Amino acid sequence: MNKNNTTALETAIFANGCFWCTEAVFQRLNGVQEVISGYTGGHIKNPPYREVCTGRTGHAEGILITFDPNLISYTELLEVFFATHDPTTLNRQGNDVGTQYRSEIFYTTDEQRKQAEAFIALLTEQKVFQNPIVTAVSEEKTFYKAEEDHQNYYNENASQPYCQVIINPKLKKLNTYFSDKLKSVTK
Repeated sequence: MNKNNTTALETAIFANGCFWCTEAVFQRLNGVQEVISGYTGGHIKNPPYREVCTGRTGHAEGILITFDPNLISYTELLEVFFATHDPTTLNRQGNDVGTQYRSEIFYTTDEQRKQAEAFIALLTEQKVFQNPIVTAVSEEKTFYKAEEDHQNYYNENASQPYCQVIINPKLKKLNTYFSDKLKSVTK
């Protein structure tokens, strides 16, 4: 391997509703190496799904994205983040209600914080959304990987009603507006 061709991978942590949905979206982007579903932003260690669902742990369902910044930028990830969920509803995405479904960006570097805040300011200035954006921008918290049955969920359960009704429209939107950012072959 030529050391000059190695790229330092970066990470991004997003919470924007059910992690099954967000995982399916970001897995399809060129430059994204891995997407892990999990929990972040809470106040107990190693929270189980059943506890996160109650909203009492303070965690959000989130995804940890490992990406190659030479193939997809953090700003491009932000574009997809804001285009594939409603950042104007507090603690809610569609029928999923509770703090665990909040819209939040957990920055891993000060540069990510600046980019996220600038992107939200731009969307607000351009009045992209009818209602105010409620997405929080917070410093990275411990990210806990969710149980194995939550990993790669859509790819292994695409025929399930939830996937067809909730996730398929997000993927259609992704294919329509971000076709130039998609991997050439998706699962």
